[in-house]
Amino acid sequence: MTPISLAVNGKNYEVTVPPMRRLLDVLRDDLALTETKEGCGEGECGACTAIMDGLLVLTCMVPICQVAGRHVTTIEGLGAAGQLHPLQQAFQDKGGAQCGICTPGMIIAAAYYLEHPDEAEDVREALAGNQCRCTGYTRIFESVLHS
Repeated sequence: MTPISLAVNGKNYEVTVPPMRRLLDVLRDDLALTETKEGCGEGECGACTAIMDGLLVLTCMVPICQVAGRHVTTIEGLGAAGQLHPLQQAFQDKGGAQCGICTPGMIIAAAYYLEHPDEAEDVREALAGNQCRCTGYTRIFESVLHS
């Protein structure tokens, strides 16, 4: 067990966990931030996407020992208490959210894309690493473009 200090959504935490414990498990189980979802657990679906020190990461692939001293933003960190982030509102308004498993990762990836539009040619490319099993993606893309 190793004590690890990290910041999540602007709040400082210290957890004492095995150093190879996944960031996803620390977020969900130790910090009770359950909106980050596990889809595949293998870094293939994007459901667990978060932003760590300004870069997109798949939290199921990041051991907590690599997170010491870093800042992580999850879906809970986008909106304010009682107020949805514009992307969250757009997903609600345009029907981009289906079952909810992929939605947090999609919104985080889309938020990153909107902040860094030069890193992807278009919204389809920006969300290429995020899989949805419920929809044909049209409403997801419309939601991002609507925000």
